[in-house]
Amino acid sequence: MGCCQSCFRTGTHPEKNHEGHQKNPAFSRLHPSSAAADAQGGGGIGAVPPFSEFSLSDLKSATNSFSSDFIVSEAGERAPNLVYKGVLHNGRSIAVKKFTKMAWPDPKQFAEEAWGVGKLRHRRLANLIGYCCDGDERLLVAEYMPNDTLAKHLFHWENQALGWSMRLRVAFYIAEALQYGSSEGRPLYHDLNAYRVLFDEDGDPRLSCFGLMKNSRDGKSYSTNLAYTPPEYLRNGRVTPESVIFSFGNVLLDLLSGKHIPPTHALDMIRSKNMILLTDSHLEGNFLTEESIVLVNLASRCLQYEPRERPNLKNVVDTLVPLQTKPEVASHVMLGIAKHEQAPPTPQRHLSPMGEACSRMDLTAIHQILVMTHYRDDEGTNELSFQEWTQQMRDTLEARKRGDFAFRDKDFKAAIDCYTQFIDVGTMDSPTVYARRSLCYLLCDQPDAALRDAMTAQCVYPEWPTAFYMQAVALAKLEMPKDAADMLNEAAGLEEKRQRGGRGA
Repeated sequence: MGCCQSCFRTGTHPEKNHEGHQKNPAFSRLHPSSAAADAQGGGGIGAVPPFSEFSLSDLKSATNSFSSDFIVSEAGERAPNLVYKGVLHNGRSIAVKKFTKMAWPDPKQFAEEAWGVGKLRHRRLANLIGYCCDGDERLLVAEYMPNDTLAKHLFHWENQALGWSMRLRVAFYIAEALQYGSSEGRPLYHDLNAYRVLFDEDGDPRLSCFGLMKNSRDGKSYSTNLAYTPPEYLRNGRVTPESVIFSFGNVLLDLLSGKHIPPTHALDMIRSKNMILLTDSHLEGNFLTEESIVLVNLASRCLQYEPRERPNLKNVVDTLVPLQTKPEVASHVMLGIAKHEQAPPTPQRHLSPMGEACSRMDLTAIHQILVMTHYRDDEGTNELSFQEWTQQMRDTLEARKRGDFAFRDKDFKAAIDCYTQFIDVGTMDSPTVYARRSLCYLLCDQPDAALRDAMTAQCVYPEWPTAFYMQAVALAKLEMPKDAADMLNEAAGLEEKRQRGGRGA
């Protein structure tokens, strides 16, 4: 299916005549296989890859040599162990935790710890998928969670406060994750706090796997929130399963109050029955008092000074189960984010990183790939006279340059404006600019305009895979999954043709 057919079905038209289109054979739609790794049942972890060792070069490539632009640690470059977002060569988004130099001097000890955590697979975890030991480098690789941390949604929200039902769901899901770790022989969780709770692409809360592994081989476990660490850790520096319960009690306080409250202060408020001050005012009374009392009482039990007086994880989970009264409401609705898009069916052909990203509807990965590709695919698509170069090119390229800066910095509305200036001048036809503006439109929720630009990119460069890939994503956004799958397959076929000796990538 060429772009003429797409244009006819959507009622949109590119800005130039259709040329050079080819029809592909009929595409047999495939259903992506589900992962069998989640022994606990239910969805949410997708096809989590098996745990493996990564090369340092792979992780450098994924993170642009550990660029500061890729740091996603809440404390930025001040974090004790930096976490980077990255994209692997196959398009998979990852989180990479980079330990301080020589935090684990013995590579064997680090690898053994990593493999122990890497065996775990659960829908409530942001699972560990690999590690790297190379010279002084010690790195962990995990699934990337794109919708921020609990700390961001509780303490630094911009649009809406976290609702009561989601707070109850967070408490329950994290308790389930801790219980799973305990049942699999990993009962210790280091430095449990609101920054360790992450939200996946569907808005479901997950517990970071990084906390299942110590921050260093010497047993130092609490790198943040020292005022809220278990009292026994302050006495002897040891973490026990009861210490984890104490830290979980602190998370419950965060969920109740929407702010950091020292445990001793919170317990004083509970004893004096001053629970109104303990409850987040941003909830504006939108919660059941009976449920809040259950949560307050559970937090109080978890925060007992003597470890033996705290509940075990089974008791915690059993207490939270009856509070899950809205299981039919999706997490993305509770969180107030857009629904995770249904990706086009996986084509029969082998996919490049760009193809993988488009098949998953991972707009962030597509953006990074387009940034890294720059304009090398535009070579030879324009031939300009000397007069055109001297009179118009400077202003034209300046508009494109401003667009490129905005595109790189993810200011997509500004990028649209600048690229439109470049296109309107009409001196150059750049398929890359059309592809970039297409992605900007997708990120601004304008799939019709995105499809139009992707089709125009194909008209400028008829056998350019990226143009077809961008059409596939736009068609999927327009809820045309069959057309999206056909276009994805056509793009993959063009890439195979390139590899057999066509125009270089």
